[in-house]
Amino acid sequence: MDTRKIIHVDMDAFYAAVEQRDRPELKGQPVVVGGNPQSRGVVSTASYEARRFGIHSAMPLAEAYRRCPSAVFLPVNGAKYRAVSKEIHKIFFDYTPLVEPLSLDEAFLDVSGSTLLFGSAPSIAREIKDRIAGELDLTASVGVAGNKFLAKLASDLQKPNGIVIVDQGRVQEFLDPLLVERVWGVGKKTAERLHGLNIKSVRDLRGLEEGYLRGLFGSLGTQLYQLTRGIDERPVESGREAKSIGREITFDADVRERQVLETILLKLAISVGRRLRKEALKARTISLKIRFHDFRTVTRARTLAALTDLDEDIYQAACELLAEISLRDPVRLAGISLHNLSDEDDTQLSWFGDSKKEKEKLARAIDAVKDKFGERSITRARLLEPKDK
Repeated sequence: MDTRKIIHVDMDAFYAAVEQRDRPELKGQPVVVGGNPQSRGVVSTASYEARRFGIHSAMPLAEAYRRCPSAVFLPVNGAKYRAVSKEIHKIFFDYTPLVEPLSLDEAFLDVSGSTLLFGSAPSIAREIKDRIAGELDLTASVGVAGNKFLAKLASDLQKPNGIVIVDQGRVQEFLDPLLVERVWGVGKKTAERLHGLNIKSVRDLRGLEEGYLRGLFGSLGTQLYQLTRGIDERPVESGREAKSIGREITFDADVRERQVLETILLKLAISVGRRLRKEALKARTISLKIRFHDFRTVTRARTLAALTDLDEDIYQAACELLAEISLRDPVRLAGISLHNLSDEDDTQLSWFGDSKKEKEKLARAIDAVKDKFGERSITRARLLEPKDK
């Protein structure tokens, strides 16, 4: 039985709430953060007043304007939101060193070792909510449970400004009535397959054998089997100020063609770039790792003139590094790592700052679409499988 005490804090309509706090005339008005509604961008955050018109994140700004022309449309002010996020995290660290940020506006806290000093986990959660409201004039929704999956699920059930506590002995009672879409890993396509089997609720999904689920979904099947029973053993990973962020792929068959490797590097660049942006970080150094069929490993690195979180900057640097490596032998593994990470923004130092800001805005828009509709909802044409093309 899980004895951990995990809190998930999720700020309510964070970007829009910060703008409403700093500009009192916006309180009570529909506010959309994302940019000019005449642009081709998408909504980053909508206030709850705007959500009443059906506006949500990842929606095209033009559609948001069509639904509510009277809404106030504001650009994304990343520097301001990062500063407020740091203030929120200072409150978290008053209660535990075990804080895992997921983005600027949400984090996991493991307070298992804090209860003797600060009281029960629900008491700590309420105190954190009260301090965020009192000190920062913002609201948060909070979930308290024995693991990360349940805590995050709970924080989403009574937004905004809610608190949901999952009692240890009533986990199944909490989970069973929920729709399968609430389970991590159940995206649009997985939900459609489950609905085709007349599986609508967590209770329905829990009735399927693990072997059957594995046959349907592979390793995801095991994950679904465990989560529907409230099992999630992942620890809260503190110190997410990582010294590096990276990803590598070991190929099923050795690769010889440089063009194929460049396509793989594009996939890796998109993956690490997305993680950078999710953690509100930028990198200055990009390194490439190539391992040949005989396990000989070559690494190359390049330090950029300016910090970046753009996929194309990472990809271009990786391809330039690849060009420095002889590919006479077949390759079994490729990886990209990012170093010299920072949460600062030095775009203003670049002569091409406006252009880069537009690219960063586009990258965030794509991230928002993927967050809402899944990783494969939008992708580069070069990464499409032949059958998809």
